[in-house]
Amino acid sequence: MLNCLIIDDEPLALDILESYISKVAEIKLISRCNSAVEANEILHNQNVDLMFLDINMPLIDGLNFLRSLKNPPMVILTTAYSQHAIESYELDVLDYLLKPIPFDRFLKAVNKAFNMQKNPLLSIKNQAPEGYIFIKVDGRMVKLLYEEIVYIEGLKDYLKVHTRDRHYVTHMTMKKMEETLPTISFIRIHKSFILSLNAIKSLSGNTVETVKDALPIGAMYKEQLVKTVFKIQL
Repeated sequence: MLNCLIIDDEPLALDILESYISKVAEIKLISRCNSAVEANEILHNQNVDLMFLDINMPLIDGLNFLRSLKNPPMVILTTAYSQHAIESYELDVLDYLLKPIPFDRFLKAVNKAFNMQKNPLLSIKNQAPEGYIFIKVDGRMVKLLYEEIVYIEGLKDYLKVHTRDRHYVTHMTMKKMEETLPTISFIRIHKSFILSLNAIKSLSGNTVETVKDALPIGAMYKEQLVKTVFKIQL
């Protein structure tokens, strides 16, 4: 049984989530709140396993509220805005639901919570949350499926994300991108390259052949690459 809490300043959003929760026998609604201040008191006095948290709220927004919590429960963000997706996964949220939220999408997020409850040592970022990331390109948020990405190239404070047929330039550091991507799908192979494991064709010496380009392998990354991809010890 998952004890859950809904936090949203929109009555209709609260009603919809409460209705969804009532359809899943293994979830118990502890309370519904219209502000982070009210939710903070409940978290200090009751056992909450899962929190459905809106982002845009008065006084303190959802992300800043989450940052303020020392030991937060599992969190599923609910919002009408996609631009906070990357930032939210840096906070180890379980999922990111865009309003209006369909029931099947809600159920998929809840199943992640059940899996996490069964295996609390499982890393959230290693679950490849939704199979995609959002990156900012020329002032707009672009959704990229993990399966579309071949590799990421570092260009100082910018990144060039290469897909099979094009590339996107975004203002982001390699460190932040590496922390955002799921480690079950991507691996750092060089100070300037992160590679999709599914894009690897072959390895020869200090070069890895991908479905698109041949990339150099940095000396400090080679052993881990070989262990991960080929399951052998150098």
